[in-house]
Amino acid sequence: MGDRIKILTGNAHRELASEISDDLNLALGKAHVGKFSNGETSVMISESIRDMDVYIIQPTCNPNVNDNLMELLIMADAIRRASAHRITAVIPCFGYARQDKKDKSRAPITGKLVANLIETAGIDRVITMDLHASQIQGFFNIPVDNLYAEPQIIKYIRKNIPGEKVIVSPDAGGVKRAKSISDKLDADLAIIHKERKKANEVSGMILVGDVKDKVALIVDDMADTCGTLVSACEMLISKGATKVYALVSHGVLSGDAIQKLNESSLTELVITNTIPHSEKAAKCSKIKTINIAHTLSEAIRRTHHGESISSLFSDTK
Repeated sequence: MGDRIKILTGNAHRELASEISDDLNLALGKAHVGKFSNGETSVMISESIRDMDVYIIQPTCNPNVNDNLMELLIMADAIRRASAHRITAVIPCFGYARQDKKDKSRAPITGKLVANLIETAGIDRVITMDLHASQIQGFFNIPVDNLYAEPQIIKYIRKNIPGEKVIVSPDAGGVKRAKSISDKLDADLAIIHKERKKANEVSGMILVGDVKDKVALIVDDMADTCGTLVSACEMLISKGATKVYALVSHGVLSGDAIQKLNESSLTELVITNTIPHSEKAAKCSKIKTINIAHTLSEAIRRTHHGESISSLFSDTK
């Protein structure tokens, strides 16, 4: 890779950062990221990064979304003041992405605020994965590469899930994602329409499509409390599906999600490692992991050398 590139990380997901740096045959850069006694974030870059192409691996994810975001911003400021040539934030899971519109009176658009903070901190480019809404890229005035877990998900399905399949979108917003996967797998498509009383609480569901005697594969960008996911699973089983799998990019798994999964009829929940979840996976045998470290490392390599990233997503065999 050469000596003009440096990989740094905060405390959000050191395991993923180590896998990415190993894949690139690079050592993680030396940086101390901690807290002062009063709770403020402390950052110290412990080696020269002058005129280097610097990549910060830092998902702004749970369980400490705000701490992870502040670490990213303060690291970027420190790196900029240390005269780095270019700063790229690699944010596998982009926090606050669901707050991307003003959906009620006096509501903030926090996703746009976070984009402003990232730019103000001096970051030149963002690499992320499966944004909740692709138009979030338009919140930025700097380049944003939105990577996709879809090729790895399709490979996993072909290798590990036999039988006649139907791809299920859990809501109208995910139809495009589900349609793309169903086309590549030559499978049927079904849609669940859900009515919400409030965030994370579904009041009713309607199934559009046929799942009888088929393996139902729910595809989505995020599994948070898993309430909707489990309700969708039970509905699909009641409509005649033989098994139900869920394949999700970001496994947030907050609240009592693990308990819900263990008590559900779901066969497997397949998630990527954009968010650290090893402790939760140890409590639920249904959780399977797709490692996306190579996708991110290859995106970093291509960005560093000025190569195209789009061809990363053409191989689904």
